[in-house]
Amino acid sequence: MNEQSQALRERLLQTDEVFHNLAAEHHQLEGRLHELTAKQFLSEPEQVEEVTLKKRKLQLKDRMEDILRHHAEAPST
Repeated sequence: MNEQSQALRERLLQTDEVFHNLAAEHHQLEGRLHELTAKQFLSEPEQVEEVTLKKRKLQLKDRMEDILRHHAEAPST
C-alpha cells in the first residue's frame, strides 16, 4: 500500500464510522482466525467456523476497499 492510500486509510479510520466499524470487525475476525490456526486439530464445527470467518473477512475487506476507492476517486474539496 502506498503512502497516499495509507494516509487515506488512516484518515477514514478516524473520520468514517462505517469504515472504522468494518476495520474493527475485520481485526476481530483476524484474531479469531489466528486462534483457530494455532490449534493442531480443528473439530468439524471449528472448520466450518474457519471457512465462515474467512468469507466474512473477505467481504469486509472488499467493502473497505470500495470505500477507499470511492474516497480516492472523489474530487478534493
